[in-house]
Amino acid sequence: MPRTVSDGGEDHGADVASRTSSHRRMEHGHGYKVGIPPKKSLLTEFSDAVKETFFADDPLRQYKDQPKSKKLWLGLQHIFPVLDWSRRYSLSKFKGDFIAGLTIASLCIPQDIGYSKLANLPAEVGLYSSFVPPLIYAVMGSSRDIAIGPVAVVSLLLGTLLQNEIDPKTHPLEYRRLAFTATFFAGVTQAALGFFRLGFIIEFLSHAAIVGFMAGAAITIALQQLKGFLGIADFTKKSDIVSVMKSVWGNVHHGWNWQTILIGASFLAFLLVAKYIGKRNKKLFWVSAIAPLTSVIISTFFVYITRADKHGVAIVKNIRKGINPASASLIYFTGPYLATGFKIGVVAGMIGLTEAIAIGRTFAGLKDYQIDGNKEMVALGTMNIVGSMTSCYVATGSFSRSAVNYMAGCKTAVSNVVMSTVVMLTLLLITPLFKYTPNAILSSIIISAVLGLIDYESAYLIWKVDKLDFLACMGAFFGVIFSSVEYGLLIAVAISLAKILLQVTRPRTVLLGNLPRTTIYRNVEQYPDATKVPGVVIIRVDSAIYFTNSNYIKERILRWLRDEEEEQQHDQKLPKTEFLIADLSPVIDIDTSGIHALEELLKALEKRKIQLVLANPGPAVIQKLRSAKFTDMIGEDKIHLTVGDAVKKFAPKMVDNV
Repeated sequence: MPRTVSDGGEDHGADVASRTSSHRRMEHGHGYKVGIPPKKSLLTEFSDAVKETFFADDPLRQYKDQPKSKKLWLGLQHIFPVLDWSRRYSLSKFKGDFIAGLTIASLCIPQDIGYSKLANLPAEVGLYSSFVPPLIYAVMGSSRDIAIGPVAVVSLLLGTLLQNEIDPKTHPLEYRRLAFTATFFAGVTQAALGFFRLGFIIEFLSHAAIVGFMAGAAITIALQQLKGFLGIADFTKKSDIVSVMKSVWGNVHHGWNWQTILIGASFLAFLLVAKYIGKRNKKLFWVSAIAPLTSVIISTFFVYITRADKHGVAIVKNIRKGINPASASLIYFTGPYLATGFKIGVVAGMIGLTEAIAIGRTFAGLKDYQIDGNKEMVALGTMNIVGSMTSCYVATGSFSRSAVNYMAGCKTAVSNVVMSTVVMLTLLLITPLFKYTPNAILSSIIISAVLGLIDYESAYLIWKVDKLDFLACMGAFFGVIFSSVEYGLLIAVAISLAKILLQVTRPRTVLLGNLPRTTIYRNVEQYPDATKVPGVVIIRVDSAIYFTNSNYIKERILRWLRDEEEEQQHDQKLPKTEFLIADLSPVIDIDTSGIHALEELLKALEKRKIQLVLANPGPAVIQKLRSAKFTDMIGEDKIHLTVGDAVKKFAPKMVDNV
């Protein structure tokens, strides 16, 4: 018995001693070496890469270990989320959705009539687009707050691109056919991106570029409304600010109508005041929500009783009564306009997708729930495909309506169903009442709506944070207002891609120094107290090393060395550089060009009698370096877990003084 205790005590003491020794080794940085991950087969590497690229959210995890019937039900819920949330739906939720639906319906009806004019389409087409698409989205969409319908930017984009191909006044039927064709392909594009999980493509349009593009589009839309606001009959078809202002001032003496201006200015002031009240007091959001419809009712009644239309006030005239007629037969599936419709549809679909996803994520964040981006794309695409076959043009998420929907207390997508029902009743019963609605009031409604797209606070923040981002913002902004919407979009994408290429081809490399009384090494520019290690140059590469930047990284490291050599020539007390330590912690990957650049760097250093040391290469990097035999060239003893380990081995005197 005593012997057992003694043995146990010895074992316990040995265990403590072992742990203490291990702890000391870890403290001094000699306990571990750079690990080599197990080699994977080509098939495993490929499948892992595909999974990480396209299935990062692991969408199939919920199907694991489930019976077939459960898997089928889960699959249906994935395609139609309504099957999931409808089981928990209650009367209290319906009350919130009903009020929100009525509120956004009062906002969308006048907006839809105005936006259809912006797209050069009949007024009823705008209303159609707030009837069918919201119903499809309510069944397939995952956002609880987004309100579906036509939006200003996409309407302007379609109106501009379509009229470049077909004149809407001389060939109205062909124009509508091309609009439905573009809508069909916009839906196909959106659904395909979601189905093939390629949603990351829209991320290439940066936030800064979107801010600039939206602001430029808002100003362009507002300028286009001067035609209806001022009562000008002969107005330019171009959208750039120079052409628009020439057209406006060219008609100042004989083209402006003072009655129209009076109506437009009075109600624009009313709408802006209502919007201000809604912003100042969130409880009064309904004031700004019902202001457009109130304006339409009052102005229509005023024009009717005064017969202002006989005095030059342009009116909407007849809006076709009845719900959406089928339009599948009108889509160009053959002929010369097929390719044109496809090109316009892809552009409109991408813009609509970007706006809808951004809106959905914004409100999901406010309510602390998540939306599935790929599922949203499929839902938006499906609703536009169905919409193109039911006389609708491209619909997407509207920020102004979604904000009202959110503030009105919506709980689910049923608010879209309520809005759609109200629009349907409007189409069936009261569209003739809009006959005497003045175009000026629609212009005022659109101007007040698009002013919210000018986000000057975000633009100022972008200027403060990142000047290159601000360049992208301003490039998109000026491209839209001085050229056209499509060129502004092209500039936005080009500058965004240029920024990515610049960062990829010219990655940052920094000089590291030791923080006093620690074994931590940090950027000497960020930490002025960090001291350089005598005889050692420590460089950190803040990027993967690929063919696009490998030569630059090599040349930049050699430039750091030349700078150090010049400093040593000026100060004879400084020891000559004997080691170059490259901290590869941020380097997530390297290709053959990168390895070749390291080989050339090694040769250049050997000529200078400087030894190359690597610190903390990641799993992908160390594996490729071993496969390329670079670890044999440099020597295993020149590869360390941390910069501190490398310095301790090759500059021990300096470490002892710390």
